[in-house]
Amino acid sequence: MRKSVMIDVGKDFSMYPAGRFVDDGPASGAAFRDKVLVPYLKSGQSVEVFLDNAEGYGSSFLEEAFGGLVRVGEWPASELRTRVTIRSMDESMIEEIWDYIEAADKARH
Repeated sequence: MRKSVMIDVGKDFSMYPAGRFVDDGPASGAAFRDKVLVPYLKSGQSVEVFLDNAEGYGSSFLEEAFGGLVRVGEWPASELRTRVTIRSMDESMIEEIWDYIEAADKARH
């Protein structure tokens, strides 16, 4: 069984996640992806991401953090579905994230 890690974005990364690129600031989607998500996934772990303790998310943050996993990593959407769990009271945000992952996967092929 694969080891799983829980990540609370608001507590473990930033209360104010914003922006797409690293140049947008330390709380960007690229920074979250590269500094938090990618190391766990590369180590073979699964991740459970809690979104509710941060002060909102822009689409650019979400697309880069999650859709970017497909573009910069070796993980197709099918593998991410088995290794990444997204938790939020806002079901539409969870759907939006998976839409970004699926779109990045389609663009890759």
